[in-house]
Amino acid sequence: MAKLFFKDKPIIGIDISNTGIKVMAIDAKRWLVTGYGSVDLDPTKVKESLDGDGTYLIENLSSLLKEKIVGALPSNHAIIAIPTSRTYSRTFTAPTSVEPILEDAVLTEADQYIPIPSNSLYIDHEIVERSKDDLTVLMSAVSQPVVDSILHVVTEAGLRPVLIEPSISAVARLLTATEDGHLPTVIVDVGPAGTDIAILDGGVIRVTGSVSVGGNTLTLAIAKKLNISLENAHQLKVLNGLNSGPRQQKIVSALEPSLERITTEVEKIMRYYNERINEEHKLEQLLVVGSGSNVPGIGEYFTNKLVMPARVASPWQRLDFGKLPEPARQFRPRYITVAGLAIVAPEEARK
Repeated sequence: MAKLFFKDKPIIGIDISNTGIKVMAIDAKRWLVTGYGSVDLDPTKVKESLDGDGTYLIENLSSLLKEKIVGALPSNHAIIAIPTSRTYSRTFTAPTSVEPILEDAVLTEADQYIPIPSNSLYIDHEIVERSKDDLTVLMSAVSQPVVDSILHVVTEAGLRPVLIEPSISAVARLLTATEDGHLPTVIVDVGPAGTDIAILDGGVIRVTGSVSVGGNTLTLAIAKKLNISLENAHQLKVLNGLNSGPRQQKIVSALEPSLERITTEVEKIMRYYNERINEEHKLEQLLVVGSGSNVPGIGEYFTNKLVMPARVASPWQRLDFGKLPEPARQFRPRYITVAGLAIVAPEEARK
């Protein structure tokens, strides 16, 4: 989590992904949503914008903040999520004797684990557990050009960045507070274009991974298999999904190759956690989140494939929208990351 600067004002969450920008403000003490909004983006133009002068993202974020907010935002101080697929996060253990030179140990770990030179990364770390002999250290890293581009975008749109973190960390914060996330948990965050996977244990992300299969991949697979339009395929995905029905065999066979790719990556992350990070803590649940989690039967699919309890997370009963109209049911999953950002208390950001 990169700390930038802080003044004592309420914080808003900004989630910038390849397919959209989401904004939300929450009174964390009351879990009261005071403002929110989103805008969809063209992934190709997002990439060009991040690699260029940022104009496309600046214009869309500025338009969202000025014209498309439901409710109101309490300040321009923002905590920002960047796509997990562009970050590297993991925990490692080190002897307590290295604490005086822990930064050197973190750099050594980064050089071994991350396929990008450490001098082109922003790297942060935090001691998350301490025993008599060992430290457990959480390391997060992201390429400097990605952070610099996003900082340029948000400041040009009139915001003051306070904190930057991987999107999966924001998801984990919300699930810890609403979905028994204190248990050793596998998070599967199915976005439009990709799926992020993480192990959450003791309120801390232990390891992350990603696979380029998302909700749009599933829709396209159905459209090709049944030779129908993308719009009709999306309807079949969210209404029928993996449940039984007259066309179900074809729908399931269309979805299975993509879901198998996600399952394979989940198994790899679980195996890494069990063998390299924590042999003692048994993983107890799998939570599916994200805009691509709206496939009926997806929880049961992962339960059967991985032989562990799996379900679609639904933290919305905890959030109070007060007098604001709530997002339509099909759009709520897109706000999970930004809600996890928005519940950060100002004093927590100061740490």
